[in-house]
Amino acid sequence: MRIIRRVRVLSLAAVLLGAALVMGLPAAAASNTTGVAAQAGPGVVDVVEVSGYLDPIIADFIERSIDKAVADGSLGLVLQVNSSRATIDDQRLRELADRIAGAGVPVTMWVGPSGSEARGGVGQLAGVVTDLALAPGSELGDLGPPVLPAEHLTETFAEAYPSMRSSTVSFAEAIELGLAREAPTLPFFVLDLPGFEYEIDESGDEPVRVPVSRVRFAKLALLDQFMHVAASPAVAYLLFLVGGGLLVFELYTAGVGIAGGIGAITFLLGCYGLAALPARGWAIALLLVAMFGYAVDIQIGVPRVWTVIATVCLVAGSLTLFAGVMLSWITLVAGIVGVFAGMVAGMPAMVRTRYGTPRIGRDWMIGSLGVARDDVDPEGVVVIDGAPWRARTQRATPISGGDPVRVMALEGLILTVEPADPEDGSPDESEAENAP
Repeated sequence: MRIIRRVRVLSLAAVLLGAALVMGLPAAAASNTTGVAAQAGPGVVDVVEVSGYLDPIIADFIERSIDKAVADGSLGLVLQVNSSRATIDDQRLRELADRIAGAGVPVTMWVGPSGSEARGGVGQLAGVVTDLALAPGSELGDLGPPVLPAEHLTETFAEAYPSMRSSTVSFAEAIELGLAREAPTLPFFVLDLPGFEYEIDESGDEPVRVPVSRVRFAKLALLDQFMHVAASPAVAYLLFLVGGGLLVFELYTAGVGIAGGIGAITFLLGCYGLAALPARGWAIALLLVAMFGYAVDIQIGVPRVWTVIATVCLVAGSLTLFAGVMLSWITLVAGIVGVFAGMVAGMPAMVRTRYGTPRIGRDWMIGSLGVARDDVDPEGVVVIDGAPWRARTQRATPISGGDPVRVMALEGLILTVEPADPEDGSPDESEAENAP
């Protein structure tokens, strides 16, 4: 009887275990399917911002983003554009268009937010992407001569190209011509991309599309961001002038100081920016002549002919620096007025302080002997204790260059001098020649 009971118990356990296994298989299968779906995910759309000029840094960044999107299996790559010009050459622009046209993922473009633009070479790339949308208030056009092969452009874009060659089309015109679709914001544009998943939320007054797929924003590395900013017209112009001014100042200091180091770095960044932009070589030469001219008169200590020449070159070079790009009046005023004030007023005073004898006050100069660097008639430059000073004669009699002088009075930064007796032991002409 015990044996029979054991057999019955074992049989019942086997039946229960079999039933559990049968019932558990669908759940396990469902769990496994869910895991696979979670691993596959709803997909990702990559977004790259093209802001400012399309320079080599941005062009390389777009290509790297395409490679990453392909490697990650992204649903597509979106170019968020607000750019008025491409500073890369035509060959580089064609290479970038080839990469976009032959990318393993769809490359699309959204010109936004409102008020954005896509002009020049960047606007030509709008004819290569698989999907184009504009935000209200945005513009497309002013494309210039065609650079990209006709086979890269969509049929609609190629037909509308002549009307956009030298002018822009508004948001409404682009929609009417069939060039683009309307997308007020980036989420509106992304939600309509093929493969992008979303859910309908009907909890509110109106159904709302809620994204399920993810949007991943790509960003430039910190150094690349810094160099991209340095290649903007206003920044490159100001960096060039500031760096040049600091290097001129360093000429009148002993050794290499902080000003020289900062000036060298700033000047090189300005040169990089100008090289990446459509800067005119002769305009850059005018700015360099301006720095040289100011340096000459700083050494003399008095604004003269070279200051006039330098100022004319500074203004002319600033106004004509870039081809097809005009600097804002705020940038021009900051550059021209800042350099002129620093070179004519600030730097001579600093140079005199640097080379003057370090004594408290300047009363010690009364009665000091010096040498006229050039003719003082009625004003000129004299050298006192190795430093150049502006001076005027006490009498109507002019003082010839090289003659000894004596300081009689001091008004601000201008000395009043008179001829001195050569036997009083005044400095010789060699001191005047070696003075800054």
